[in-house]
Amino acid sequence: MKEIEELKENIEADLKAVQTLEELQEVKAKYLGKKGLLTQALKRIKDIPPQQRREYGQGVNRLKAFLEAELKKRQEAIRERELESKLRREWIDLTVPIKPPFGSLHPITQTLERILRIFVGMGFSVEEGPEIELEDYNFDRLNIPKEHPARDMQDTFYVNREGYLLRTHTSPVQIRTMLSQKPPIQMVAPGKVYRRDDDPTHSPMFHQVEGLVVNRHANFKHMKFVIEEFLREFFQTDLPVRFRTSYFPFTEPSAEVDIGCVICDAQGCRVCKDTGWLEVMGCGMVHPNVLESCGLDSEIYQGFAFGMGVERLAMLLYGIDNIKLFYENDIRFLRQF
Repeated sequence: MKEIEELKENIEADLKAVQTLEELQEVKAKYLGKKGLLTQALKRIKDIPPQQRREYGQGVNRLKAFLEAELKKRQEAIRERELESKLRREWIDLTVPIKPPFGSLHPITQTLERILRIFVGMGFSVEEGPEIELEDYNFDRLNIPKEHPARDMQDTFYVNREGYLLRTHTSPVQIRTMLSQKPPIQMVAPGKVYRRDDDPTHSPMFHQVEGLVVNRHANFKHMKFVIEEFLREFFQTDLPVRFRTSYFPFTEPSAEVDIGCVICDAQGCRVCKDTGWLEVMGCGMVHPNVLESCGLDSEIYQGFAFGMGVERLAMLLYGIDNIKLFYENDIRFLRQF
C-alpha cells in the first residue's frame, strides 16, 4: 500500500507540471502504457500475499480510475485554454471597414487600350468583327490567291470544309467596313487572331490591331507620318523609325516598319541581334484589287493599311522575353502590372 501511495504522489506531481496536450500524453503513457507503472503494478498482483491481494488490487484500480479521470479533466482544460488563446490571437473587429484586394488590367489589355487611345486621338474609329470568319473575307477579297501558302492547313485553323475558319488576322474587319461604309474611312480593328504557330515569341492565339484609311487623297507619306507619330507616342520617346521594302498580297507597295531597339537604345544587343533595329509592324498602300473587291473604284479612291501584334509591342514596352508569360496566369507576373 506504501507503493500505491508513492505512485499517487508521483501522478499528482506529474499532472501538476503538465502544460500541453503532448505532455499530458507522455504522463498517460508513463502510467497506463504497456510498460506503464500502473500497468506493471496490476501485473504484480499475483506476487502479492493472498491476504493482501484484495486490498492491493482495489488500491491500484482506484488509482487507475483517478488518473483516467484527471487525464480527461486536464485534457478538456488544456483544449479550452488553447482555444481561448487562439481566439485572442485571431480576433477581428468586424466593425472595422476592410479594404478588399483589387486586381488590375492584364498587360495585354493595358497595351491594347494604350494603342487604341492613341489612334482614337488621331481621329480613327474602332471597328470589330467575328473571330470565326469566312474564307471570302479572310483571303479572297484580300487578294490572297487559292494557292497562297497562307491558306495551307499548317498556318490556318479551319472550322469545317465550307469555308469557315478562325481568322488569321483582323483584316476581314477592314473588308466588312469597306463593304458597309462609304469613304472616307479611317478605322482600326483590334482583336484576337489564330495561327498554327507556337514558340517563345509566337502563340497560336494572339492579338492584333490593324488600321485602314481610304479616301481620295491617301498616300504613302500620310501613312508614314501616322505610323511614326503612333510609335513615338506609344514608346514615349523620339525613337528612330525606318521603312523596309516588303511584300503583302493586299498592299502595293508594301513595307516592314522597324524602330531603334528600345532595349539597347539602338546600340546592338541579343534582342535586336546586334543590328540596333526591331521589326514592329507591316504596312502598305491598299492593293487596287482589294478596293475593287469591296465595290470601291480604285481610280477614285486609294488607301493605306497597317497591322501590328499587340503582344510584340507589350514585350518591347515592358521588357518581356517570352510570350507565354502573358497566358500562364502566374499571379507574381501579373502583379507587376
